[in-house]
Amino acid sequence: MTDPYDPRASASAPGPSNVHEFSVSELSSRLKQVVEGEFGHVRVRAEISGLKRAASGHIYLSLKDDRAVIDGVVWRGSVGRLGCKPEDGLEVVCTGRLTTYPARSRYQIVIEQMEPAGVGALMALLEERRRKLAAEGLFDEARKRPLPYLPEVIGVVTSPSGAVIRDILHRLRDRFPRHVLVWPVLVQGEGAAAQVAAAIRGFNALKPGGDMPRPDLLIVARGGGSLEDLWAFNEEEVVRAAAESEIPLISAVGHETDTTLIDHASDRRAPTPTAAAEIAVPVRAELAAGVMDLERRGFAAARRLLAERQTRLTGLARALRDPRSVIEGHIQRLDDLAEGLRRSLMIGVERRRAGLNGVSAKLRPGQLRELHKDGKRRADDAYQRLKRDWEQRRQRHTDRLDGLNRLLQTLSYKNTLDRGFAVVRGAGGSPITDAAQTEPGLSIDIEFRDGHAAATVDGGGAAKPAKPKRQSGKAPKSQGSLF
Repeated sequence: MTDPYDPRASASAPGPSNVHEFSVSELSSRLKQVVEGEFGHVRVRAEISGLKRAASGHIYLSLKDDRAVIDGVVWRGSVGRLGCKPEDGLEVVCTGRLTTYPARSRYQIVIEQMEPAGVGALMALLEERRRKLAAEGLFDEARKRPLPYLPEVIGVVTSPSGAVIRDILHRLRDRFPRHVLVWPVLVQGEGAAAQVAAAIRGFNALKPGGDMPRPDLLIVARGGGSLEDLWAFNEEEVVRAAAESEIPLISAVGHETDTTLIDHASDRRAPTPTAAAEIAVPVRAELAAGVMDLERRGFAAARRLLAERQTRLTGLARALRDPRSVIEGHIQRLDDLAEGLRRSLMIGVERRRAGLNGVSAKLRPGQLRELHKDGKRRADDAYQRLKRDWEQRRQRHTDRLDGLNRLLQTLSYKNTLDRGFAVVRGAGGSPITDAAQTEPGLSIDIEFRDGHAAATVDGGGAAKPAKPKRQSGKAPKSQGSLF
C-alpha cells in the first residue's frame, strides 16, 4: 500500500493528492514558528569566530565547538548590555533565543547576554591582547614620559564615590596639597571602559591657560577586585587612550598583586591608589628641611670663602714692599737723571762753542757770518728738540710719580682711619689684631684719624680709654714740583 505522505509516492502516483502544498515563504514561516516556540530561551557555550561589525552597529558572528557551528547575531541595542566585548577566539556563554533567517534558510541565535566562559578564557584573551598591543609598541619603555616633580594640577579618573578618591585626597593633603580635578567614571560593568578612555582623552583635550586648568599629571585609579571586575582596564580602547596621553599618567588599578594592561601602557604603575598619591607629590616638610639645609651649607661655604680670601689678601699684603720707600727711590733717581742731563747739556754747549770758535778763526768775515747764522739756526733747532725731549721726559716722570703717589695713598692705612676705623698697638708699637693678644692691665695705644689715645685693658677684655693725645708735629705738606 502506498503511503500518501511519502513525497516519492505522491510524485509517482497519478491523480490528485491530499498532501498540503506549501509555498517557500509559508514553509519558512512555519519553521520559524516551530524553532522559536521550541527554543524560546537558550544558553550556549562556544567559541567566537568570524566576528563582523556592520556599519549599522549590529554584530554578526559564529559560535562553534569541536563538532558544529551555529550563526549568531547581536542587535545594536543589545551590544552595550553585553557582559564582555566579543572577540574572535574568546570562549563565551551566550544567552538568547533561537530563530531562523528565511532568506538563507539558516537558523541562528539572537544573543542578548554574553559573558566569558571562566577565568581561563579571560586569561587567554588577556595574554593574546597583551601580545598584540606590545607588538604595536604601546608598552615600550622608550615612549614613557618622566613624571613632573611637583605638579600644580592633578587629574584623577575614578569613581566619585568609594574609598579610592578619599584615600588619594587624604594622602595628597598630608604630603603636599595640590589642586585636584576629578573626572567621575564607572570603574566596572557596561560602559566603564568607554568612560575611562573618554576621561583620559578629555583631560588631554583641555587647553593650557583655559577656564578649566589642564592637569600636569593624571591618576587612573580603582580599588581591588576580581579579574572580571577589573576587566574594563584591560580593554583595548582604555590601553590606547593611556598610551596616547600627552599628560604623564599613573595607573593605580587594584591591589599590589593585580595587573592590568593599562599598567603596561601608563608612564608609571602604582601598587595602590594611596601609593599613586605618594608617587605624585613629594613631602613638603622634607622639602622645607632640605632647603634649610642647603641654606645653612651655602652660608657656611660663603664664610669659608671669605676667610680664605682674607687670609690670602693678608699674606699678599705682607709680601708687598713699603710704597713710601719705592716712591722715594724713584724720586731720588729722577733727581740724579735731571742733574746729569743739565751737566750734559752744559758740556755739550761748551764743546760746540769751542769748536765754533776754532772754525771761525779760520774763516773770512763773510763766511763767518754765514756759518754763524747757520750754526745759530742749527743750535736753535737742536735747542728746541732738546727742550721738547726734556719736557716729554719730565712729563712722563711726573705722571709716573703722581701714579705712585696715588698708589701710596690708596694702600695707606690712613684712608681706613678716615672711614671711622682705628689702629690698636701694644707697648712695643706693634699692631694688635686679635682679642687673644690682650690681657687685663695691658696698656695700649689707639690711633684715630686725628690723633692717639692711651687705654688700659680691663678684666673682661675691654679697653678703658685714657686721656687722648694729639699727634706731635704738623701734617706733612703736599710734595711740590721736583724742578
